Amino acid sequence: MPIRLSKIDDLTRPDHTFIEAGDECLYLGEYNARKGYQFSETNNLVFNLKKPLDRRGQPGWPYKRRAIEEAGRQLREALDAVNPGWLSIATLVPVPPSKTRTDPMYDDRMVQVLHVMGRGMKLDVRELILQRESTGAAHSTEARRSVDDLRENYAVSEDLVAPRPRVIGVVDDVLTTGAHFKAAQQLLRGWFPEVRIYGIFVARRVPDSADILSLLD
Repeated sequence: MPIRLSKIDDLTRPDHTFIEAGDECLYLGEYNARKGYQFSETNNLVFNLKKPLDRRGQPGWPYKRRAIEEAGRQLREALDAVNPGWLSIATLVPVPPSKTRTDPMYDDRMVQVLHVMGRGMKLDVRELILQRESTGAAHSTEARRSVDDLRENYAVSEDLVAPRPRVIGVVDDVLTTGAHFKAAQQLLRGWFPEVRIYGIFVARRVPDSADILSLLD
C-alpha cells in the first residue's frame, strides 16, 4: 500500500452516501468489501485491525497489534508528507467504537493507532466523543444506522474541550457510508463551529460488483 493520502473527490464521493461536497476526507488505501483478507494489503490490514477482542489469545491475535503499529506508522508518514507541521497543531479525535468503555468487547484500536502516530512528539489526541450505549459493529450487520441515530448515541467529553482546537482530524479505520464521520463532525461543530474538521481514514470501502449491479435492477 503506498504511503500517501488520497482525497475523496467527485468520482469517489458517490461510494459514500453521507459525504458531502464540502467535506474534506483523506484515506490511505482501498478496502474491497467481501473479498477477504488475502485480496490486498489494505484488506489484510483492515481485517487485522478489526479483529474482535474475543479472538484474544488465538493464533492470529498478534496480527492485530501489528496492524495497529502499521496503520499508525503509515498515517503519520502520509500526513507528514502532505504537511510536515500539521500534526503539531492538530487535535486528533478517534471515532468511538461500537461498544462503551464498560463493555467487555470495547475495542480502542483507533486510540492505539493515534498513540503510535504520536510517538516521539507531543500529539494532541483527545477522546472527545464517547458512545452512550453499546451497539452492533457496523461491519458485522446489514442494518446501517442513520447519522441522526449515531449522533444521538454520541456524547462529548466536556472535560476535554479545552484548550480550543485549531484544527481537528476525525480518525477512523474505514470510510463506508460516512455516517459515523458525519455524526462526529456535526457534534463537534456544535462546540467548535469555526474549526476546520477533516476526516482521516486508514481506508475507504470500494463497493464490489454486486453492489454496483444492484443499482441497475
